[in-house]
Amino acid sequence: MADDLKGRTALVTGGSRGIGAAICRALAASGAAVAINCREQIGQAEQLAGEIVRQGGRATVVAADVSQAVAVAEMVERVKAGLGPIDILVNNAGIAITRGIEDLTEADFDRTILVNLKSVFLCTQAVLPSMRARKWGRIVNISSGAARGAGAIGPHYNASKAGMEGLTRGYAARLVKEGITVNAVAPSLIETDMMSGQPQLVSRIPLGRFGTADEVAKAAMLLIDNAYMTGQTIALSGGMAFN
Repeated sequence: MADDLKGRTALVTGGSRGIGAAICRALAASGAAVAINCREQIGQAEQLAGEIVRQGGRATVVAADVSQAVAVAEMVERVKAGLGPIDILVNNAGIAITRGIEDLTEADFDRTILVNLKSVFLCTQAVLPSMRARKWGRIVNISSGAARGAGAIGPHYNASKAGMEGLTRGYAARLVKEGITVNAVAPSLIETDMMSGQPQLVSRIPLGRFGTADEVAKAAMLLIDNAYMTGQTIALSGGMAFN
């Protein structure tokens, strides 16, 4: 294990599987203590934490619904008590309710905004006081190519991810003097549970394959490592932007 982030504590929301799990592994490999948040996949999160500990790292599981303010506040306090103040926040938790315009309901819209967007606001607000006190912090928001493109999930999903990138720029501009960077990664068509059973989508990717969770994690780590990069969104689309 490297020690680039030794002494740092990271919180990854939605960290039990897929992109979140890959980011947790990358953070642990760089020496950070990792808090793995999940809402329902506690077994998977505990398995991941055990894997990190067996490899010599520090990890804990913090189950919480990050769309709820009280749950977020309690989660952050549990992380502080177990691993220390949070230096790195990765807002990865999200849902994808696929709907056509004619089937999209108000409940679908509200739930998507709550989980994908409000959670970013709640978690960011909760970790900022300790980051600002120490004049160091890294916040990475996992967006989507749908923030700028049509996407396949629906306009409610587009809106949630576009809003996330707005929060990214807004926080970055206001924290730029305080040693805290805020950036986003916007993957498209990554090989995760969300893409299972949809091999036909590969034809849309000039590179000829889905991206991997590890490739998204590498982009997130680049942002965490770079103190001069803030307010930016890194797109991972396998060349789809060329079309």
